[in-house]
Amino acid sequence: MLTPPDVPAPDTAEDDPRLGRWLAQRRSAEGARVALVGFPSDEGVRRNGGRPGAAVGPTAIRQALYRLTPDAEHGLFADLLDDTADLGDVPITGDVEADQRALGDVLAPLLAGGVVPILLGGGHETSFGHFLGYVGAEQDVEILNWDAHADVRPLKDGQAHSGSPFRQAVEHASGRCLRYAVAGLQPHAVARAHLDFIDEWGGEVIWQRNLNEVRVRSIGIGLVKPTLATFDLDAVDAAHAPGVSAPNAGGLPASLWLYAAYVMGRSPRVTSFDVVELNPSFDADGRTAKLAALTVWHILKGLGERE
Repeated sequence: MLTPPDVPAPDTAEDDPRLGRWLAQRRSAEGARVALVGFPSDEGVRRNGGRPGAAVGPTAIRQALYRLTPDAEHGLFADLLDDTADLGDVPITGDVEADQRALGDVLAPLLAGGVVPILLGGGHETSFGHFLGYVGAEQDVEILNWDAHADVRPLKDGQAHSGSPFRQAVEHASGRCLRYAVAGLQPHAVARAHLDFIDEWGGEVIWQRNLNEVRVRSIGIGLVKPTLATFDLDAVDAAHAPGVSAPNAGGLPASLWLYAAYVMGRSPRVTSFDVVELNPSFDADGRTAKLAALTVWHILKGLGERE
């Protein structure tokens, strides 16, 4: 059972509708094309030595997202909102592994039914639970991680954490993870052993310095199999995203990050999304929450324009 989000629809004029008008009213996935699901966990961040606080990320994202307007230039956006549900949050116990399994149980029927989930994190441990949804749905998937870090660290004393989700997915006994790629990686934020691990498993590393709009577009065009796209906000320059678990000086510009979200949304190969690592405890003026909300907004814009 999911916990309903405690974010009311904004009180706005009839001629000035906001996303909350749609999202706060639809709580069932029945007949939906897209479903928002929150995963308010940051125990994985604690285990990984990061700054706790991402557990309140889903609420902060919703508060910012509900205030945004639909794309005024394209009616397709509002049409998609008519078919978008905000299902609420997975109840969190603090047992990372159990919580990840619970998330997978929520996502499996959505994926099996062709609904596109957009997960609101939470630490990056969100993504392994996200992957478990594909395991439960008995669907193979590739993973594309937009991140400054590879997040393929070994478990710590046998425990999962926010730095291990993609090692866990690649090594999972189900074999459902067909390939792992990371885009936005920073050379000062990854160990040689992590690069070797990705190479050993036939994955791909795309360095932050090599990303521009042309490259981002080519990444989207190059997707050929069902893909889980995960967006870790610490890939963005800390000037635009100070409120994260591990802030990143010299990261991606916000405009390119949002373009990547749009390209992934528009690609029919991307079958699910997550936006993770918002930490409102360190968020100056709510700018990272706004960026996270705009990330979801651009994903929705792309989804609405799918052919």
